[in-house]
Amino acid sequence: MRIGELSKATGVDIETIRFYEKSGLLPPPARSDNGYRDYAHEHLERLAFIRHCRALDMSLADVTLLLDSLASRDPATLVQVDKLVDAQLGKVRARLKSMRALEAQLVALQARCDADHDHHACGILEELVSAAHGEACACHPEGDHGPGRAHGSPNPVVPARDPTSPPAMAPKRGTSAAAACPAPVSSKAARPR
Repeated sequence: MRIGELSKATGVDIETIRFYEKSGLLPPPARSDNGYRDYAHEHLERLAFIRHCRALDMSLADVTLLLDSLASRDPATLVQVDKLVDAQLGKVRARLKSMRALEAQLVALQARCDADHDHHACGILEELVSAAHGEACACHPEGDHGPGRAHGSPNPVVPARDPTSPPAMAPKRGTSAAAACPAPVSSKAARPR
């Protein structure tokens, strides 16, 4: 099977297949008479295994350990496999907890919008600008100063801006942010502030 066929069969792009070969995750295939790579069914199975592990967000080092363990019956090796999956599960649970906290912060921030943009400045933008100035905001409970903000510090520690990203734009302090706030997607009942 040629590399394009292997790519199509597994959903892994050609450059990634070549990278896995160079990394040693995928053994080099035999070469046909005309010099093309000739992949066997074993390559297909191994690449599908690698892809599945990567879909589970496992690192290449973890995938290597798992591949090396495939033919093992050694109890110590198999314990390492269990520990690897347990550690991965711990990472996923930590990210889920972080994502739930982020969701709660965004819900609190969204609650600041009353959808009456003709008569009020955008509550969401006001909260974001307040937070940028080191003031309390709706999305962080008292005492939670958020990432990059020292405990008790009124001002956040601002990380260096990525030069490839556009500069952040915020309304000037004391000006209305209503013009910068997009119209609501759905008609919500106005919420009291």
